[in-house]
Amino acid sequence: MQDEELRVKVEKALDTVRPHLEEDGGNVEVVDITLCGELHIRWLGTCRSCNMSEMTLRAGIEQAVLQKIPQIKKVKAVV
Repeated sequence: MQDEELRVKVEKALDTVRPHLEEDGGNVEVVDITLCGELHIRWLGTCRSCNMSEMTLRAGIEQAVLQKIPQIKKVKAVV
């Protein structure tokens, strides 16, 4: 799969959780997708300092992405 095609799929998966993030003044952006299938994201807005970000990452973002895109093996938040 081409890089751009994979990125579009990732963005679509993230779009399913973005409304929940935006409700609280936050969001997320794709920083990188590594060759080994690791998605790196960056928290935006209030998500940067939220103490629930790790739970949101695992229960929301990671689940949305891993269920839809088998090429992604792990999701990691980076600064």
